[in-house]
Amino acid sequence: MVQEEGNKVEEIIKEDIWGAIKEFLDLGLHIGQGDKRIDITIGILLLLIVAFLATSFLLKWLRRLFTRKMDVDDKLKFISIFKFIKYVVYVAVILITMSAAGIDITILITASAALFVGLGLALQELFQDVIGGIFIILDKSVHVGDIVEVEGKVGKVYEIKLRTTRAITRDDKVIIIPNHKFISDIVFNYTQNHTTTREKVHVGVAYGSDVDKVTRILEEVANNQKGVLKNPRPFVLFEDFGDSALLFSINFFTNDSFGDPRIKSEMRYRIDSGFRENNITIPFPQRDVHIFQDRPIQYHQVDKSKRKNGD
Repeated sequence: MVQEEGNKVEEIIKEDIWGAIKEFLDLGLHIGQGDKRIDITIGILLLLIVAFLATSFLLKWLRRLFTRKMDVDDKLKFISIFKFIKYVVYVAVILITMSAAGIDITILITASAALFVGLGLALQELFQDVIGGIFIILDKSVHVGDIVEVEGKVGKVYEIKLRTTRAITRDDKVIIIPNHKFISDIVFNYTQNHTTTREKVHVGVAYGSDVDKVTRILEEVANNQKGVLKNPRPFVLFEDFGDSALLFSINFFTNDSFGDPRIKSEMRYRIDSGFRENNITIPFPQRDVHIFQDRPIQYHQVDKSKRKNGD
């Protein structure tokens, strides 16, 4: 008796309750027959909504997992990356749902592949910039505030985006650097390891000058210059015997690499003044001209009276 009642309850659940639910989920559009049948039902739409919600939750969880130990600026950059990933995943979810609805997506995928190949060729540099931006964020090769040199231009980075990096140059102009430059070209980062850099000022003095006196003057200029660090100490190098001068360089350390042209300019003023006071000459290039001839120089005397008459 109990078994019969249990079977009846099971039949009621299967046929009445689950049957009603299944009929409700099957409501919708049914186009075509056989293999070409397309079903757009409430069940498919609910599946799509659930897939979107689950995907969104998973992406948010992954974003929090990757960004929990990042700075605020890096978190903002990762949000841009995850938006790009989210759109790709949503497209995949839509294609899977369409396949479940019985829609043949083979032709759509083939057409999309051809379209993406064309877009990839046309927007190749754009994709390189986006990939470069992702690499910059992941390996932290460039930070806001870094001083970089790209193609001979020096700038201080003030903004890093997914496609471009913006820096301000020493003459207060904004330089927009495509991010692929940081992965394909040689880029100098003056301050990646630390804020202190070594700079130098070159100078040449005439042959016969007192090199010890020259060294003392250069060291005194460096030690008294504002912006030059006392530790590590500046030092002077006697670099070479040039064509027209003895070549020296004064090497110093500074934590203001972005403003070092101003420091070097002030040092050159003081070097020139110190050399003048000590009678040390900064020479200009000189060349010796040798004339070789096989016979004596020929000259003719001109009658002054004829020259006045125009003859």
